Amino acid sequence: MTTISNRDQEAAITSLQQRILSCRLCQQHGYIQVAQPIVSGRASDRILVIGQAPGHRSITNNLPFSGPGGGILQKWLEQAGFPGGYLHEHTYLSSLTRCDPGRNPRGNGDRRPSPQEVALCRPFLEEEIRLLRPKVILLVGTMAIEAFFGKVRLEDVIGTFQERDEMLLLPLPHPSGVSRWLNEPAHQKLHQQALKLLSTWRDEFAL
Repeated sequence: MTTISNRDQEAAITSLQQRILSCRLCQQHGYIQVAQPIVSGRASDRILVIGQAPGHRSITNNLPFSGPGGGILQKWLEQAGFPGGYLHEHTYLSSLTRCDPGRNPRGNGDRRPSPQEVALCRPFLEEEIRLLRPKVILLVGTMAIEAFFGKVRLEDVIGTFQERDEMLLLPLPHPSGVSRWLNEPAHQKLHQQALKLLSTWRDEFAL
């Protein structure tokens, strides 16, 4: 993998974030009414968090993971030994799509972005990974996990990880009140295994 200087990396990420913020492709294709992409992260961040898509609270706050799910994810980080505020101060926050897809027509939570929307945003995500070269990638929720692991059951991948190009990919369940997956004690145990892995990496790689 080609290395670049810190200054060049910062400039490249700033340029990329500006391109993301100016993107209106999903609106132009009629997938959403108004495109309001958001970004958050620094070139120095060594953990990349990839979710499904920002919700309406995150768009309103202009900050990814600033709704209830972000609060739960921060608590998970604290269980792994990270300090308060780490999620928004020291991790690069990304997602499969960058705009609020709107509410689920069935009324339970947010709408899943379509494959077409994900495809339009995918080049941004791939460039973030290439430029950041994070040590750890947290794949949050089924959509983000399957974008990298393929079709899987959560109980088969939570508590495990994959290493690709010297990056550690760790699946996590979706930190949502709508999700019922963590209600099962066996699933809770798998989730704790995942957080133990993250805690080990925090120490090993000084994250």
